[in-house]
Amino acid sequence: MARIAIVTNADWYFWSHRLPIASAALERGHEVFVVAGEERGLGERIRAAGFEFLPIPVERGSMRLAGELTMLRELRQIYRRIRPQLVHHIAVKPVIHGGIAARLEKVPAVINALAGQGHVSGAHGLRGLLLRSAVMLAYRAAFGGRRTRAIFQNPEDLEFFVSRGVVRRSRTVLIRGSGVDLETFAAVPEPPGVPAIVFASRLLKSKGVGELVEACGRLHANSTACRLLIAGEPDTANPDAIPQTLLQSWVEQGSVEWLGRRDDMPAVLAAANIVALPSRYGEGVPKILIEAAAAGRAIVTTDSPGCREIVRDGVNGRLVPRGDVASLTSALAELLADPALRARMGQAGRALVAAEFSEQLVVRRTMELYDELLAEHAHEVPS
Repeated sequence: MARIAIVTNADWYFWSHRLPIASAALERGHEVFVVAGEERGLGERIRAAGFEFLPIPVERGSMRLAGELTMLRELRQIYRRIRPQLVHHIAVKPVIHGGIAARLEKVPAVINALAGQGHVSGAHGLRGLLLRSAVMLAYRAAFGGRRTRAIFQNPEDLEFFVSRGVVRRSRTVLIRGSGVDLETFAAVPEPPGVPAIVFASRLLKSKGVGELVEACGRLHANSTACRLLIAGEPDTANPDAIPQTLLQSWVEQGSVEWLGRRDDMPAVLAAANIVALPSRYGEGVPKILIEAAAAGRAIVTTDSPGCREIVRDGVNGRLVPRGDVASLTSALAELLADPALRARMGQAGRALVAAEFSEQLVVRRTMELYDELLAEHAHEVPS
């Protein structure tokens, strides 16, 4: 069996998004190392689950040269020490630094998985142009090894990287999202009372939190009864974070009910009538939307890459233009006024997840890729 390293930004992201994949690899007899920033102190929990946990310094939301070089050096040292047969990098910084480190250390098999393009895709002005140019150069270095495969979560991202010559199409794989356990996210009846709109994601400006608060304000002004529940916490490592003071002012004004960070998403979704994510962020396929569809909830989100993978307009939710508060308000008003429509959309969403977005499907396709790469390089001796 092989030594496999799964590398991502943060311990909490691994636990919430990639634990099923790591567990499947462990069940196959592989030795699995989890390499991540220890943001929430989950190292012991990860070790207790049977993995070797190796913390690394990750400066999320920062491009400080010293921090970037430190992360690259740490990953090289880890790969040199544990000698993995396969590394699976997830998210922008692990892909860039890990991809380069893996090439330098001649790791036999490398998977670079991008869960969207992140905040870089939305950077504006000269600084944004320079940042995107620098990141694309780094991607070319990370993706250029002949031993690599690239996983994308939506076809737009895949085409973007192929068309710019960052990765060959033959080395790409489309696996849409992180999957969801349909038993954990059971479809339950909507709660009674004033309809609740739930937003559950990182509290970033680019996730559309401000637009959603404004839309709900317009609904209230038109005497449309609704509650806005926000689950999450400010991501202080991200320059795009919603300030704590702004969030608190919304609460004090009665605009939102802030639930804080929640780890019991099935219960949060059971309290929802509608789930909204008016994102302008460079999404992969948002896990919260997959979970919402699995839980049988109608969704309102933006007509943008990743979001439109899981939401089909008029089928299991509504798609609105990014940044268009009027369209967002109208879509929410339509669903708030029609419980039968919400129920039909919820049923359609759950059927869509079962067919195309289940955790079992994501794990199976990822294990097939592991098997393919490990078999391909089984007899390859690093030079």
